[in-house]
Amino acid sequence: MRILICPDKFAGTLSAPEAAQAVRDGWREVAPGDDLVLRPLADGGPGFVEVLATALPGRRVPVPTVDPLGRPVRGEILLSPEDGTAYVESAQACGLHLLDPAERDPRRTTSFGLGALLATAAEAGARRAVIGLGGSAVNDGGAGLLAALNAVPVDASGAALPYGGAALLAVAGLAGRPQLRGMELVAATDVDNPLTGLTGASNVFGPQKGASREDVLLLDDALRRFAEVLERDLPGCPAGLAELPGAGAAGGLGAAVLALGGRCESGIGLVIRLTGLDAAYEEADLVITGEGSFDHQSLHGKVVAGVAGAARDRGVPCVVLAGRVSAGRREAAMAGVTEAHSLVDHFGGEQHGGVERAMGRPADGLRALAARLARQWSR
Repeated sequence: MRILICPDKFAGTLSAPEAAQAVRDGWREVAPGDDLVLRPLADGGPGFVEVLATALPGRRVPVPTVDPLGRPVRGEILLSPEDGTAYVESAQACGLHLLDPAERDPRRTTSFGLGALLATAAEAGARRAVIGLGGSAVNDGGAGLLAALNAVPVDASGAALPYGGAALLAVAGLAGRPQLRGMELVAATDVDNPLTGLTGASNVFGPQKGASREDVLLLDDALRRFAEVLERDLPGCPAGLAELPGAGAAGGLGAAVLALGGRCESGIGLVIRLTGLDAAYEEADLVITGEGSFDHQSLHGKVVAGVAGAARDRGVPCVVLAGRVSAGRREAAMAGVTEAHSLVDHFGGEQHGGVERAMGRPADGLRALAARLARQWSR
């Protein structure tokens, strides 16, 4: 048999390549003669660069940058010599995982670090930057990103604004022009939320980043004001920026990309294409995918939904291995999922320490589940 193994990361425990390796090792214990094809995936969030680096020619360039609170952190860009594209991951500089829960405050977190990554890509001669958007701790509409590119948001007196989304209530203009050296921008995201309003960045994603209800209202007003300034002061910024699909991705980083003349593209669609997953489907007898939590959100624009849907369209069974499974069986089946198995259940269930063991021994659990699948599915 040919088994296509293409998981997402297991957030907080395993990267996508590590998860794929654990599944491969478990399957080989039972059916060593089967052909196992590994294609770890990401949808634009954490792990975006690592996943693409396993599939694309190019070099990974380390870049010193800052985290959402302005503290030094190490990032990297993937430079592809074939077409002059730089692949950049916003989560390396803006990721929620970089902050302790007590530090999460979207009123003051900044996207400056992502701007530093993009500046490095431009200085390296990249003709295009593909930016994975997801998992961010920021809600500043890309104000920090623009500041790092020499377009600094300022108040009515011309003073540079402090970090964070809340400061944008006082934004009056931009000092300077973005320095991208003609580099094209593409946002890789599967979020189509607008920047503001009930389905905007602040209302939908602000609370998970630490925003109270009062914070959400303040940040929404601030982003609306910032969008007006960008439309007025950035040549080429599209009209109606705050309402454009994808503008609300990653705390409004999508809006910054659009304002700079960029565009949004499906993150999982882009990764599937670049990793050659479409061709791998054609010869697969079984597809195995997975993620940390397989829930109702997984079936709407996430890696598992993209993988399962493509498998369904080709008549190939698809099995999901996840840390926890809470998606409805009927809904999952309609999305193309044949079976779903949980590490928590494998380790005894929630009432018997399964959650703790699943978090502490995820690779062991995946190997065991994969071995069980091999006994069931291998010819």
